[in-house]
This record gives sequence, structure tokens and C-alpha cells, in this order.
Amino acid sequence: MDRRADGPLTANGRTSGGGGLDRTTTRGLLTGVAQDRLYAAWWLAALRGLRRGELGGLRWTDVDLQAAELTVTQQRVHADGQVVVGPPKSAASCRSVALDAETVRVLTRHRERQEKLSATAGTHWRDSEYVFTTADGEPLRPDYLTGRFRRLVAASGLPPVRLHDLRHGAATLALAAHTDLKVVQAMLGHASIVLTADTYVSVLPEVAHHAARETARLVLSAASALGRDLSV
Repeated sequence: MDRRADGPLTANGRTSGGGGLDRTTTRGLLTGVAQDRLYAAWWLAALRGLRRGELGGLRWTDVDLQAAELTVTQQRVHADGQVVVGPPKSAASCRSVALDAETVRVLTRHRERQEKLSATAGTHWRDSEYVFTTADGEPLRPDYLTGRFRRLVAASGLPPVRLHDLRHGAATLALAAHTDLKVVQAMLGHASIVLTADTYVSVLPEVAHHAARETARLVLSAASALGRDLSV
């Protein structure tokens, strides 16, 4: 499953080493796991770039569906054979993440399903307040997320994709959509914009060409509005 090394991603979502995650694979993967109980977790990783530990540590108090944003304030990680709750990876990883309308709907449906599970479990339900839990409300182990995702991918018949690849894909898709590099840095929680630029260097030429086209379009549009022809 982990056969592919990490590397800078190209504009179509593939690593510079070839193979792996692309836009079509992301769409196919999300379609294939749409009925999974933890679909919202895979969605957040693929669209908003949350890390495994951040998914495991996300609580409903960190999610504001009305304001369409979530806040990363903690993570659940393995340490000395135990699962511990601690601060995010770095100070920059403590961040607010904007949510689009579809992500809000995905999380809303997830919360509704969780409430049904709680009602069914009755007194056996543990109200842990975590967004992603076991069927009886217990917070999830980070390695459980990895294992479950691996099994889902294998069952889907899609090419091998790691959970962490979804985070890379989220960044690549955002850049391919011409999102400003600083915004992508903030979304990922990178401490330095240099890290973001170095990791996704292969996507940047496409972003630069788009910026050049848009700049020219604005100037030409302004000239046209004034009745002036800048063509030579």
C-alpha cells in the first residue's frame, strides 16, 4: 500500500515519480467510499488536507457548520505504544479551515448518522464529543483510520492510495484551481510558505501561467472599457 514515495505533485495530482493520486482517482475514490461510515473523514482529508491525527482529534466543538469553518486545535497520535492527545504538529498547524457548502453538507449528514448511532446504542454510547468515533462513540485510534482506509481502497479496485496521499491531493487540487499559495499554506498548516512551494513545485508553473493570463485580461478589459485598443 505504501509503495509510492512522497514527492512533489504535478498539476494533474500525480507525483513527479509517476503514478498515484490524480483528480480522477480522487473522484473515483470518494465515490467508492461514499457509503462508508467515516466518509466525512476521507472527504476532509481529500478536500481540506487534514492530517490523520487531526481527523482523529477533531471534536464537534471545533466545527462551526453555520460559519462554515473548523478549527484544528489538537491531534491524536501514537506515542510509546499509547494514543495520546496533544497539540497539533506545529504552531502553524493550529488553524482555522474554511469549508465549502458541500463539505458542510457532508459533515451535517455525518452528524445526523452519528446521532442515530447514539440513539441505537442507548446507554452503551460514549459521548466523547469527537467527530469521528467507533460505532459506540469511542474516539478512534490513528492506526484504525489508516487500516480502514487501506481496506476501503483495496475493496474499491482503485490503484493503491495512502491516507496521507489525500492531503497531498487536497493541496494539488487547490493549486490547480488557482488558489493562492499562501492560502494553501494556511489550509495545510505549513510553518513556512517555502515548504509549501518546495513540496508542490511542479504545480506552480500552471498557477503562474494562469496569473499571467488573468493579469493581461484585466488590463485589456480596462482598456476596452475606455475605448482604447492596446493591440499592436
